[in-house]
Amino acid sequence: MEDIQYFEEAEYLKEIIRKINEQIKKTKEALSRGQKEIDNMHDYYWLNYTEMDQYGYEDYDNQRALLEQANANAKQAKKRQRLKRMADSPYFGRVDFKYEGEETAEKFYIGIGNFAEESGAVPLIYDWRAPVSGLFYDYDKGPASYPAPSGVMEGEICSKRQYKIKNGELIYAFECDTKIDDEILKAELGGSSDVQLKNIVRTIQKEQNAIIRNTKDRILVIQGAAGSGKTSIALHRIAYLLYHDRDRLKSSDILILSPNSVFSDYISHILPELGEENIREMSFDLFSYRELKCTAEDCEDRYDYLERQIKFPDPDARRRFKEKQSHSFIGLMEGFLAVLEEDLVTLRPITFQGLKKTEEELIRLFYFKFQSTPLLKRMDAVMEYAVDEYETLCGRNLTEEELEHLKSMFDKMYVTKDIYNIYNRMLSEYGYETLPDAAYENRKVPYEDVYPMLYLKYRLTGQTARRQVRHLVIDEMQDYSYLQYTILARMFSCRMTILGDRAQTLDDEAQDVFHFLPKIFGKGIQKITINKSYRNTWEIAQYSAKLSSLSGISFLKRHGKEVEERTFSEMEGLLAAVFENLSESYETATILTLTEEEACDIYRLIMGKRKEEEKDRRLSVHYIDRNSTVFEKGLTITTYYLAKGLEFDQVFTAFPHRVHPFMTQASYISATRALHELYAYRFERF
Repeated sequence: MEDIQYFEEAEYLKEIIRKINEQIKKTKEALSRGQKEIDNMHDYYWLNYTEMDQYGYEDYDNQRALLEQANANAKQAKKRQRLKRMADSPYFGRVDFKYEGEETAEKFYIGIGNFAEESGAVPLIYDWRAPVSGLFYDYDKGPASYPAPSGVMEGEICSKRQYKIKNGELIYAFECDTKIDDEILKAELGGSSDVQLKNIVRTIQKEQNAIIRNTKDRILVIQGAAGSGKTSIALHRIAYLLYHDRDRLKSSDILILSPNSVFSDYISHILPELGEENIREMSFDLFSYRELKCTAEDCEDRYDYLERQIKFPDPDARRRFKEKQSHSFIGLMEGFLAVLEEDLVTLRPITFQGLKKTEEELIRLFYFKFQSTPLLKRMDAVMEYAVDEYETLCGRNLTEEELEHLKSMFDKMYVTKDIYNIYNRMLSEYGYETLPDAAYENRKVPYEDVYPMLYLKYRLTGQTARRQVRHLVIDEMQDYSYLQYTILARMFSCRMTILGDRAQTLDDEAQDVFHFLPKIFGKGIQKITINKSYRNTWEIAQYSAKLSSLSGISFLKRHGKEVEERTFSEMEGLLAAVFENLSESYETATILTLTEEEACDIYRLIMGKRKEEEKDRRLSVHYIDRNSTVFEKGLTITTYYLAKGLEFDQVFTAFPHRVHPFMTQASYISATRALHELYAYRFERF
């Protein structure tokens, strides 16, 4: 850009920041006034509450006014926070658009949010989610259009500019024919990794923008290669939907199913950065454990199962696991349920405090009138019907003690109501090994049985639909089974964004869940494949590609150090090589192992040596297990499966030098975590 243009851009930026700072000052003053108003209301209440009218009208009005002022203050605080973020970097792009029939072009600056000098005034900066901002992401110079309330606006893009602004200073500004050229993209993506996922509003590509702004598909499935930005795209899509449908969709209406707490921390800042409140996140395994808490003291999670298979490979156990998560096993469970009501219930006449029900009456109620009620809830329905009838005819209500006693009489007609025991009956009937016959406090449900047992519980007791969730995001979709998706489809009838990479499954072979998703969710499901990866250097990408069955993936040609492969006779030598190659110019590095035990032992070894030899070393070392909640800068020691979704500047694998059914998957997942350097290390002895 010529000096005069650069000067003009810098001066314009100063003027915009000045206006933003003016509004920051005004919001601060408004907050101060609002707080004084709240203080005055509190003072008034405590001085006068004894004299307020006996019906409480004045008290009610005071409380309502207090709530309104508190809400107004909260809005001002949120606005101030957004303006502060904008003062650091107000905008990142500009489009000069000449409307059809006009002679001069109008300038649209694109930023993280809308900014106007006054409410209702023409914005000086447009939110990246605004319809007009699509010009920046979707078009080169030339004919273009965007949707508006009055219809499609046609015209011509005369100029497009890209900016980088940091701490209120203009770093660069350039004219661009396309949205952002590869050299700039390399510079943006080639910096050091951070302990938080980056928002991508400045580098959104055209194909990514189409996904983000997709509002027509009820269920959108994103199959993306490692490093393609699919998680960022999904979160930006949520931000867009919140902006687009603000009257009907709120942050509290959205739920993310994420793999673990560290990943949740890694992505937690994205929506607040984009001007939205954070949304709820949950591990499906943790949710299932809570749902089965009334059935067993403990449940295994996916990581327990994976650890056991890595340490003690058992093809029969893997086959059995896959069987129990399959469509055919659901059929077996449904067949069992179809005949269970005959075997689980023995109906007997009831006589209590003048209430009488014959066996024939109970049969009519249980098998016909309440046939659609879940089996383990059906007797409650029968009892309630009988009690209502008795209380109406006798003109008196049964006491709590009488109802409790009557309930026990009805419940005794069940052979058992214990889901654990009922599930064992089903396993026995179909020739599977049953779970240990143990008291509640000694029960631990194996992972292969967690979701079949949960399915059985929901079918027997009923399942409450999560209607408060209006959009569900499922990350790492390849790690969910047919049965898990079936349960999710029963739990959530809302719109969904489902994303993942079939090559990164935690199983011993890749799984493409899209083969069966339409059977579960119906035909109104749209699949989008993203075949361009932006994370790794060219050298790491080529190395990773050899480990994967995927084809047709393209990579950003950002070159770096060749991948280093070495085998060490002992762990001592491997760790020495790690510390020899650790670079202080990078923010994050990791040693990835197969098992939690190996990760823990390596962490102890390193910490022990630091105490002996490296007291003055500045590098911070962290250990991540399944209970960790924070991702920090420095050297992280963890397993390959807990590193999924994260990225590091340097990755060092510490895998045993032996053939293992999970080695290919572990190597691929580990390699694709590396942003700049990959060291594929193995050891012969620990």
